[in-house]
Amino acid sequence: MDTLSPAVIQTSSDPLQRIYRQFRRSTSGKIGLVLTLGLVVLALLAPLLRPFDAATARNFAARLKAPSLEFLMGTDGLGRDLLTLVWYGLRISLLVSLIAVGIGLLIGTLLGLVAGYFRGRLDTVIGWFTDILLAFPSVLLAIAVATVFGSSLRSVMFAVGIIQIPTFIRLTRSMVLSLREREFVQTARAFGAGSGRIIFRHILPSSLAPLIVQATLSLGTATLEAAGLGFLGLGAQPPTPELGTMLSDSFRNGYSMSSPWTIIFPGLMITLIVLAFNLLGDGLRDALDPRSNP
Repeated sequence: MDTLSPAVIQTSSDPLQRIYRQFRRSTSGKIGLVLTLGLVVLALLAPLLRPFDAATARNFAARLKAPSLEFLMGTDGLGRDLLTLVWYGLRISLLVSLIAVGIGLLIGTLLGLVAGYFRGRLDTVIGWFTDILLAFPSVLLAIAVATVFGSSLRSVMFAVGIIQIPTFIRLTRSMVLSLREREFVQTARAFGAGSGRIIFRHILPSSLAPLIVQATLSLGTATLEAAGLGFLGLGAQPPTPELGTMLSDSFRNGYSMSSPWTIIFPGLMITLIVLAFNLLGDGLRDALDPRSNP
């Protein structure tokens, strides 16, 4: 998805009611919300409804069983129930995406606030840092970071988080540049408010709406990037059930043609996660956009 254009929310006397009314008009937003809530609930209930132990879940007598009433999504090359693997893979994908986007949001927002408010040399240095990150294709940068820190879920979270940082820096900086000369900021400065108070009590709250929308959209991107690293063998290591790793295992062992369910269902889950976040982000953008009809 494209990066959001900066916009300040200017609403009527009841902004929450306007936002709620606008969101209700967004069909994509409502579908995305239902899908997102459903995925989150499934992820939270997985240990209760379908306990799983990766070390003992193997059943070689049931290797590569096609989908049936016993195994709704079939089994993989180790005889593990694919439904259980995909279910727990959903948990891992959501966790990785949330932490990765959280890293990018936190660091990118702070740097964007500093660059946009103080300008000068700080803005120049942070601009150079942003340009350096953007000079590399995001996938190659993520691969480089994950390779340096080793193959693990933590490395994936950190790698995906780093490539999210420039987006939030640019968005936050643009917001700050449009807000720093506004009357309410000038009034706070005239009353003796310090830079920290102005930034975190006045400018940041006015910038939250586009940041929230961008974070929601970035969750879908982070899911794809994390799955890509897992597919390349840089993510979670077996026997951890991670969606990208499951796709990689199917292709590497030649199951993709003889047992297509081993790639279809993990791939569908990745698609569903990305679709849910993108639809929700589109709905939030429509609801929070001040240019929307009241």
